[in-house]
Amino acid sequence: MWSKEKIFSREALLPVLEQWRQQGRRIVFTNGCFDLLHLGHVDYLEKARHLGDALVVGLNTDASVSRLKPGRPLQDEMARARILASLLFVDAVVLFDEPTPLELIKLVQPDILVKGDDYPISGIVGHEEVLQRGGQVLTVPLVAGYSTTRIVEHIRQHLTP
Repeated sequence: MWSKEKIFSREALLPVLEQWRQQGRRIVFTNGCFDLLHLGHVDYLEKARHLGDALVVGLNTDASVSRLKPGRPLQDEMARARILASLLFVDAVVLFDEPTPLELIKLVQPDILVKGDDYPISGIVGHEEVLQRGGQVLTVPLVAGYSTTRIVEHIRQHLTP
């Protein structure tokens, strides 16, 4: 499958989700900006995928990233989406522009909602909706020392005379 084929609109994702459910696959959902894909992201996404049978990644649009992190993103949303979609353990990528992924989580209705362990379960957007449906909300350990912000700061330090 080509990476472009794993990037979905919300409408196009619905029949795919239904097919996966009919196949008995447990759907995992996570989200983020994924501005510069690094080891921390790869490790996190791989761990998330192993919690279920299909991983859906909600990706912040450029406008959404800019609202959260002024001066960002460093890569446009389609570049970020293609890079994520190229990972073997990512089954679907869908963009969202809202301040949080709550509406997307309600649409996907994941069996398992995942974030990094820097979030308490009670602080994970959508946790109530997933738990009410009988799903699980889990955190996975993050690889220490990896973040896009840290990488950008490191580059700036080495480029500044």
